[in-house]
Amino acid sequence: MPLAATGELVSRAATEGTAVAAFNIITLEHVEAVVAGAESVNAPVILQVSENAVKFRRGRLLPLARAATAAAEQASVPVALHLDHVQSDGLLRQAPDAGFSSVMYDASRLPYAENLTATRTAARWAHDQGLWIEAELGEVSGKNGRPRLDAHAPAARTDPAEARAFVADSGVDALAVAIGSVHAMTTRTAALDHALLKRLAATLDVPLVLHGSSGLPDTELTAAVTGGITKVNFGTALNLAMTGAIRDFLAADPEAVDSRQYLTVAREAMTVAVARIMRVVRAG
Repeated sequence: MPLAATGELVSRAATEGTAVAAFNIITLEHVEAVVAGAESVNAPVILQVSENAVKFRRGRLLPLARAATAAAEQASVPVALHLDHVQSDGLLRQAPDAGFSSVMYDASRLPYAENLTATRTAARWAHDQGLWIEAELGEVSGKNGRPRLDAHAPAARTDPAEARAFVADSGVDALAVAIGSVHAMTTRTAALDHALLKRLAATLDVPLVLHGSSGLPDTELTAAVTGGITKVNFGTALNLAMTGAIRDFLAADPEAVDSRQYLTVAREAMTVAVARIMRVVRAG
């Protein structure tokens, strides 16, 4: 089917009182696994390409974007493309022609006033291009090599009153909030501040997004969705599944050299992980 629009998927999830899962993709195997996992649970999904993934792909957005588009068009469920954690204005401006319906513009590393100015400019440009735009306030740490803040430190949290002003002044369509999750966690031990989430959900009239979701146990994920999170991002969970499957395969057969063999088990492991995560998110 044709590419879906991220904004429409998120709006539909909000109306239904659930959330849409978004997965960061790096390789074609990631793309195929996410689509297959979504099809197995018959649910819409968002494929996300981060600025870091573009750097890994030698700075070229189109090869991975074209592969994701082709997979989405052959999928039996709605699939949208989202450009994630964009800091480069040059990359931002590639989004419309590459098939993306949405971007997450990340100026959260900047002081509040600078974050607001940069995000407002990006939002105006994005809306002129018909793009749905997400931003971040507070700091979901662990991204781009930045030192991890204590996720429960006041400086890392999203303040509801500040968030309300930021959304109104920037014009963004969704806000990623810092409520205790951390990027790149390899254990599922993070705990969210559900009281803060409740305040944010009551204060803001745009969809709330949760980054760093791979580090959360199932109970925290379902509580987050129940509490008002409408888009839930995952990345490390897929990499853990992929790398673990490859390690196990090569440990059992150290003489193996055909990459198709270990990439097959890696893709299957990621498919299982995607399906499991989507069941949990939708159960919320």
